[in-house]
Amino acid sequence: MIEPYPPATTRGPRPAGGRVRSPLPVKPGTARSLVLVGVFICAACGLVYELELVALASYLMGDSVTQASVVLSVMVFAMGLGSLAAKRLRLRAAVGFGMIEALLALVGGCSAMALYAAFAWTGGWGGAWADGPRWLLVGFSLAIGVLIGAEVPLLMVLIQRIRRQDAGGAVADLFAADYVGALVGGLAFPFLLLPLLGQLTGALLTGAVNAVAGAVLVLGLFRRDLSRRARWLLIVANVTVLGVLATSWVLVDDFERAARHALFGADVRVAVQDGAQEVVLTGGGRRPTSLFLDGRLRADGRERGRAYRQFVGPALHGGPRARVLVLGGGDGLAAREVLRARGARRVDVVDPDPAVVRLARTDPGLRELNGRALGDPRVRVVTGDVFAWLRGAPRALPYDVVVCDLPDPGSTASTKLYSQEFYGLVGRVLADRGRVVARVRGGAAPLGTATATVRSAGLRAVVYRGGGSVGFVLAGWTRPVPPAGERLVRPGPGYVPSTLVHPRFGD
Repeated sequence: MIEPYPPATTRGPRPAGGRVRSPLPVKPGTARSLVLVGVFICAACGLVYELELVALASYLMGDSVTQASVVLSVMVFAMGLGSLAAKRLRLRAAVGFGMIEALLALVGGCSAMALYAAFAWTGGWGGAWADGPRWLLVGFSLAIGVLIGAEVPLLMVLIQRIRRQDAGGAVADLFAADYVGALVGGLAFPFLLLPLLGQLTGALLTGAVNAVAGAVLVLGLFRRDLSRRARWLLIVANVTVLGVLATSWVLVDDFERAARHALFGADVRVAVQDGAQEVVLTGGGRRPTSLFLDGRLRADGRERGRAYRQFVGPALHGGPRARVLVLGGGDGLAAREVLRARGARRVDVVDPDPAVVRLARTDPGLRELNGRALGDPRVRVVTGDVFAWLRGAPRALPYDVVVCDLPDPGSTASTKLYSQEFYGLVGRVLADRGRVVARVRGGAAPLGTATATVRSAGLRAVVYRGGGSVGFVLAGWTRPVPPAGERLVRPGPGYVPSTLVHPRFGD
């Protein structure tokens, strides 16, 4: 058990780190409750920092499983280091805890902006800095983990400072408050902070709350345990941290615009973060409109539809096309190509992101790009989970063509849309002579995996190449007619299908 302070022998202030216990400004029961409230708030802030790093890294670098694993494993390891390092501060628990919270608020609150800045301005450098943003992610995870890990040992000393009790009871109280705070922080991030404030502003607000909670607890409850110099040190540190966070808050909109310009060019016109993904439109007016989803180019107005004709055309012209299902494609670009084909009487579009659909219907540049397809009376749009929609889709009226215009399989959410189970559901709504086409980016390995996955669902497939690293899998219950003029490829042997419980796609 951590050695408690000895009984009080004086009422005057003592040097920070001394062994003389001064009386508290409130009753011991109230003081104990205040400490547990502080633990609750600090734990909530700590978990928000973790989730913020995971979310931003997944958006910037893809492959959410890898990013989450890196952040959480490094952070838990660093918490152990922080707990060991805190042993040196136990004789100065009050001032030590106050400084740690101020530093944690600064590092955690500014981590999202720093990571975004490194990705936007240095992510394309290549060379020795090719993986620089990833190493920065590891560095922030390590620093935040060390600071979080140092909290509990110092709080253990402070709670024993209030009232002596056995170590087991003190640890139980602290961990209970810590875990409940983690629950609140974990729920507040996706349901409150992210949709209302966004990633950058949410992190800054969390840092401010963290700094205020630590300062109030130490300077309010344990101020008599601090020397005059220690009190002024904590005041100056917290005022500086809050000043930095407040200044960043004021400048965050300008910072976001500058970072987007660095990523997408100087003609960013629309940027929407709806919680599911970031939607960015560039160009407009005399300049061609381009659409980016989560930092990745989705549609380039300079191509004038060539990429989508190569994508959708072979499926449309290989047989019947009266009923067409577009999975994804809320931007209307795939629907535009379908409507250009004679005989298309009904087009159902199922997209998970209402923000993309809303822009496709209202933004002048994107409406021009998609040919106002979503306003055509033959088009019906549904927003919701694509996988869940397929599970509940009626099979009485099968589709002649299914276009899988889906996000790249670089995260857990999108990987399931390239799984054996997904293509099995697609097969349930596909007519006997129907065709399904899927676009796959990333080179030979992802294309080979996608082909093996489609075939594992019982469909027969042909594979052809587009521009760059883009490939297409065209499949049906009978072998589709190979597209004329396209470069056919034969994926090599050895590729294994991707499933829900064993996804084999990644960046």
